[in-house]
Amino acid sequence: MEATQLANDGEPDAEKAFFVADLGQVYKQHQRWVSRLPEITPYYAVKCNPDPYVLRLLASLGAGFDCASNGEISQVLNIGGIDPSRIIFANPCKANSFIRNAGKMGVDVMTFDNADELYKVARTHPRAKLVLRILTDDSKSLCQLGLKYGAPMGTVPALVAKAKELGLDVVGVSFHVGSGCYDPSVYSDAILRAREAFDIAERAGYEFSLLDVGGGFEDDLFERAAEVLMEAIEEHFPDRKDRNIRVIAEPGRFYVSKAFSLAANIIARRAPISDSGAEVASTRRSDQPSVMYYINDGVYGAFNCILFDHQVVHPYVLSMNGSFHVPSSEPVCTSSIWGPTCDSIDCVCSKTELPIGLRVGDWLGFDNMGAYTICAATQFNGFQLSKVVYTLGAGVVAGEVRNKLVGFAALQKRS
Repeated sequence: MEATQLANDGEPDAEKAFFVADLGQVYKQHQRWVSRLPEITPYYAVKCNPDPYVLRLLASLGAGFDCASNGEISQVLNIGGIDPSRIIFANPCKANSFIRNAGKMGVDVMTFDNADELYKVARTHPRAKLVLRILTDDSKSLCQLGLKYGAPMGTVPALVAKAKELGLDVVGVSFHVGSGCYDPSVYSDAILRAREAFDIAERAGYEFSLLDVGGGFEDDLFERAAEVLMEAIEEHFPDRKDRNIRVIAEPGRFYVSKAFSLAANIIARRAPISDSGAEVASTRRSDQPSVMYYINDGVYGAFNCILFDHQVVHPYVLSMNGSFHVPSSEPVCTSSIWGPTCDSIDCVCSKTELPIGLRVGDWLGFDNMGAYTICAATQFNGFQLSKVVYTLGAGVVAGEVRNKLVGFAALQKRS
């Protein structure tokens, strides 16, 4: 409502799209994680959403961080109060300068999946604690990572032998079943392969102490995934406590997907008109949209998740004609939603049902916008990134989140 008034007063970009971040949701997801996977320390995948308040909250909750670049490592350490030992440099193929700089910043734990990486580490950061990333079945995930990363099991003996020859400290195994895993049963086979890698390394003279089970955790399937994972770990690593084997994971979207929503303003509209100039948009369901809406964020911005993360978004009306209440009896028509750029691929939703009464200035909402949205947004065509408005949730959770953030801020001052 304020944006509408500011726009009427001539304020530039007053109706700018914006995120709302519910930090209380992040907190609840962490409690859910601890409840189901108490033995596994989460190392949040910073690439998923590097929001500074999400990082602060997770740091205050004892999480570690999975970083893929020097930039992400710096972003985490620059917050203050986070020890470098809480970071894993989980990119198996790194530039020499990145490896060297990670060592300078005190980040020692890093992954590899090939012999060339071993030579680079030996030259630039020989005290590193290396984690062998193995290839696992990721065919049941939205984003398959095995096309790019992961050592096939047949190469594991040669890799650990080369690491031993170079005098490098390999401390464990990691894997990733793919981002957005929709079949948690794949964790069983992945843990079996990890056990085989542990045994191969032991024969080569190593005693591994770290198991990294990666990411892929989907919100709706989390409880099932946790059950499968813990059953497999119990079966293949029953001696993990006696051998002081630490287990970590790299969840990303699990923590933030539902915590962020986006509000976007309808900045333009195209509807058919009759010869008399009256609009003739039909309320009949149709395969072809009769109304096109243009909003002030798109696939070059927050909705890049449509292109890069295979997501399908579902718009709903936030406000219409100055009211937050939209009667259920309001007639709808088949519509399409487009982003603000001049590129024709900037389509947010090719077909959806929206009230026929929507006009320029009304607002649409989009839920589940926290994962792989902000992090990959661009400023193509000169459109600015959507800003974030923060909330703490409601009730007891809000107080707990506030206390955690205040406590962490006090820790930062002391450090």
